[in-house]
Amino acid sequence: MSESKPKKIVLAYSGGLDTSVILPWLKERYPGVKLVAFAAELGQGDELKGIEDKAYKSGADEVVIMDLRQEFAEQYCFPMLRTHAIYEQDYLLGTSIARPLIAAKQVEVAHQTGADAVGHGATGKGNDQVRFELTYMALDPKLKIISPWKDPGFELRDRESAVEYAQQKGIPIAQSKKKIYSQDRNLWHISHEGAEIEHPDKEPKWEACLTMCEPLEKTPDTSEIVEIGFKAGNPISLNGKKMPGHELIAHLNKIGGKHGVGVTVLAENRLVGMKSRGVYETPGGTILYEAHKALEQLCIERETYHFKQQVALRYAELVYYGQWFHPLRESLQAFIDQTNASVTGTARVKLYKGRAMQVGAKSDQTLYDPQLASFSMEGYDVTAARGFIDLFGLPMKVSSQVHRK
Repeated sequence: MSESKPKKIVLAYSGGLDTSVILPWLKERYPGVKLVAFAAELGQGDELKGIEDKAYKSGADEVVIMDLRQEFAEQYCFPMLRTHAIYEQDYLLGTSIARPLIAAKQVEVAHQTGADAVGHGATGKGNDQVRFELTYMALDPKLKIISPWKDPGFELRDRESAVEYAQQKGIPIAQSKKKIYSQDRNLWHISHEGAEIEHPDKEPKWEACLTMCEPLEKTPDTSEIVEIGFKAGNPISLNGKKMPGHELIAHLNKIGGKHGVGVTVLAENRLVGMKSRGVYETPGGTILYEAHKALEQLCIERETYHFKQQVALRYAELVYYGQWFHPLRESLQAFIDQTNASVTGTARVKLYKGRAMQVGAKSDQTLYDPQLASFSMEGYDVTAARGFIDLFGLPMKVSSQVHRK
């Protein structure tokens, strides 16, 4: 048994409640183990402030912090945006899309530091455990996987006991027993679970949980229009100013948040079997999806566009299920990127009282012909429509004739 114990673990460390208590617990669970706390800067705001000092005080032997904001935006969020992937009609996959990147960098750090194991603080009831571990398996199946919440000896089975343990160990945490929201934030979104949100019949306490967005009652009474520039399906500019992906999203988060854009309440189907309810804030992402949709409607031919919508459903499942590095996701991405090669131009989106609505778009690659779209019959052979309708409706006609007999 001693040979199977890890010698050095790279732990996905956020500084939050779960991973904060796991560091000292791992020291107790595996005496002599070396711990590398890995923190990914994905646009969490002030959440990483003082995280290095906190990690060392919690038991880490090494701390590695990587600024991954631009890579996150351009190599993860934007491919998903090009797909227009949405899970169960509402969830823009903010947590789902971040986990594979964190896990991939953990594997990289494990190789750099000589670690023989990687670990995470995801619970045994959530989706994140799957997302982390599938990525570890895909990128280096030789690494040991440490998942304390699935360890029989892990006694911290709820957030209340985790809070008590943190207090006993002198670890500073933001949560308390009276106010316990589980939150995950990055550049793309912030999610909220727990407390009254867990009760489907109750309206969330907006003032208490909303972080990126204003409650609708506090949003401006005047609308605002933003213009997004795209090249091959990728956002490249905001109101005429070019900027890298992570900066563009950050700016849209502020603008959209001011107008309460991108808030959704969803009772979703988790991969592990149960339903869960959460509040999601995705202001910048919501605006980008609306703008991208406006250009796709102009630039992609009908049959391709309709099939792409079907692909988006499966793609969203793959992302939600943690299968970012699955061959199917990578193959679907090649199709998506081909369809988006012509999605270049600008789209204008109006923001008002929680709504983001496309109000105009233009592209040199547009398939929209104003003359064909108008009521004028010039240049269009209307007599061809008779034969088309006869053939298109023939199966319905035959079926009707048979059943009437």
